[in-house]
Amino acid sequence: MTAPPTPQPPVTVRVFTQRFSSTPLGARLARHLALNQLQAWGIPYGSDVSEKAAAVVAELAANAVTHGRVPGRDFELRLSLVTGSPVTGSLCIEVTDTRAERLTPAPGDVRPAQPLDESGRGLLLVEALADRWEVLDRDPPGKTVRAEIDLARRRSLKPR
Repeated sequence: MTAPPTPQPPVTVRVFTQRFSSTPLGARLARHLALNQLQAWGIPYGSDVSEKAAAVVAELAANAVTHGRVPGRDFELRLSLVTGSPVTGSLCIEVTDTRAERLTPAPGDVRPAQPLDESGRGLLLVEALADRWEVLDRDPPGKTVRAEIDLARRRSLKPR
């Protein structure tokens, strides 16, 4: 006699995707709209997840504009919220640019900036704030940097 199957909690996936101009204004707008979307999904502005996500989006968008910019081409922000219960799940942040020849260091390969360097700290912040991150090749040319933030410490999501 076989045991009855263990009931699995339903999985909900919410997705937000938007293209932005590869300019500093586009990077700021990406951060702003990401925070608005998280609020709409029930992740309150100022919460731990919201603050981490804001910093990660800001850094990845700034990198896409600064290092991944191809004139006339946009960068893309994609947010995916995956929840299986009120206390589990993750927020996936993906920023895609179209520049293939400038490679982003992989997790664990990011070198600390020197004290007087004016840049070079963004991916260190991503590494510190995200629970996981990776760099993916994109076809047509380009790359996607994906970072995930676990929601395990959150209490609940507002139903939508």
